[in-house]
Amino acid sequence: MNAVPSPALGRLSRRSLLAAALVAAPTALAAPALASTRRTPTATRPLLLGTYTSAEGGGTGIGTATYDTATGAMTPGPVITGVENPSYLALHPSGTTVYAVAEQDAGAVTAVALAPDGTYDVLGTRPTGGSGPTHLSVHPSGRWLLSANYTSGSVAVHPIAADGSLGERTDLVTHSSPPPGPGQNGPHAHQIVTSPDGGHVLAVDLGTDTVYTYRLDESAGTLTEVSRAALAPGSGPRHLTFHPGGRSAYLACELDNTTVVCAYDPESGTLTPGAGQSTGSETGYPAQLVVTGDGSYAYLANRGPNSLTRYAVEDGGAALRLLDTVSAGGDWPRQLDLSPDSSLLFAANQRSSTVTAFRVGSDGSLTPAGEPLPAPVAVCVLPLA
Repeated sequence: MNAVPSPALGRLSRRSLLAAALVAAPTALAAPALASTRRTPTATRPLLLGTYTSAEGGGTGIGTATYDTATGAMTPGPVITGVENPSYLALHPSGTTVYAVAEQDAGAVTAVALAPDGTYDVLGTRPTGGSGPTHLSVHPSGRWLLSANYTSGSVAVHPIAADGSLGERTDLVTHSSPPPGPGQNGPHAHQIVTSPDGGHVLAVDLGTDTVYTYRLDESAGTLTEVSRAALAPGSGPRHLTFHPGGRSAYLACELDNTTVVCAYDPESGTLTPGAGQSTGSETGYPAQLVVTGDGSYAYLANRGPNSLTRYAVEDGGAALRLLDTVSAGGDWPRQLDLSPDSSLLFAANQRSSTVTAFRVGSDGSLTPAGEPLPAPVAVCVLPLA
């Protein structure tokens, strides 16, 4: 494993970020700060790419690219260096700071400021208190960063300063019960996310087959558990995605190859899972679900069969109906994301080191858009507005 930059390093020097990409797309990096609801039919926007810097053939930091909002065509850009194993990325609500996990034994999170003039500033790194962090998210208030340590089965909270930098960790909670599920050697926190209403924080643990619901004290930055949702033993819940309506959520279960629709009570934070249903593939390892902005369609990445499953969302979000599957266009689709207007879907394909793009039709259908983007060990793609 590569060493994590020490928090004592503080703020690093400002460096050129997308100079090459900006020649072809002058407004690319400025978009996060200057995005407008009145867009021309064709525009160029940024993509940020997560990778493993310690893996053979991996990247050297956070990759950058641009995408054409009309065609989906992607163009590679320079790399944001000084960030180790950034396997998952999350954007601050302001659009001016991106956060990355350092997925390694000494888990850490790093803040990177993105400036409209095409430069970046690594604001520093803080330890998560656990190992192998695989996911992080920003609380809707913009004041707290939440991260999930997969290997050690814990979740952490860090304060976010006004400039986007991170303070010392304010909480660390380890999932000590229930006992690990079949074939598991301990808890494995795979994701932590805030409910759409902002009232609760939910942590998905693959090792204990449990989703934990917490209440975040927004003054102290501490988590208090309020409920648990038990999934089928050995199902291996990996990633939870909420319907925009806020009363339903969808779980990708990695180990038993199912999708689970869950009812969610915003008042109590209680998540109630339904029965597992088909992913459209007889075998595989579901990775992640995403839902269109209007809540009409959901998509699932399937590693192994290397496919994308399309579901129709019905009953106001309370049901998913399997429609079809299409090829992901790459090997081992690890993560999906939709463009801000849900007109494009992007897949990060880990083993083929590519990102593929698809146009989303009015009926939710997926059509390949442009050529795959070469991206070393691509494990996360984050399209910006």
